[in-house]
Amino acid sequence: MSTLRQALYGLALLGALVLLIWVQETRIDVAEGKTDRAQDAAKTARDDADRNLKTANTLADSLKQERNAQSTLHAQQDQLRQSLATRERTIEELKRENDELRKWTDQSLPDAARRLRERPALTGAAAYRDWLSGRGAVPPASDQPPQKR
Repeated sequence: MSTLRQALYGLALLGALVLLIWVQETRIDVAEGKTDRAQDAAKTARDDADRNLKTANTLADSLKQERNAQSTLHAQQDQLRQSLATRERTIEELKRENDELRKWTDQSLPDAARRLRERPALTGAAAYRDWLSGRGAVPPASDQPPQKR
């Protein structure tokens, strides 16, 4: 019986060894699957990071261009302010030098010109349209009656 017992122990040991090998193979397969998924996730993450880096670089370039454009606009604005100040000084100098020009500038505007500059406080497009179509509106040139001679 000891031979039978040894054979049974051997079979049990062999069964346990086969079960252990099978469990280890299953673990290896699961680990390989997880490794593949992790590699895919890492590749996706790298692709996303590359895309985000390109986007960030594009945005940085756009920001740099916008800042350059703003500085150019500020420089133009400063030049325009200087030109305006120069023109205003020139006008004032001309007024001081020329009596006829000074008298002309001191006169009040004619009524027609003053009416062109007067506007009620308008809020919105509808109010502007109503104001334009009111009785004080200037008719278009084609609707004017022919002038008498």
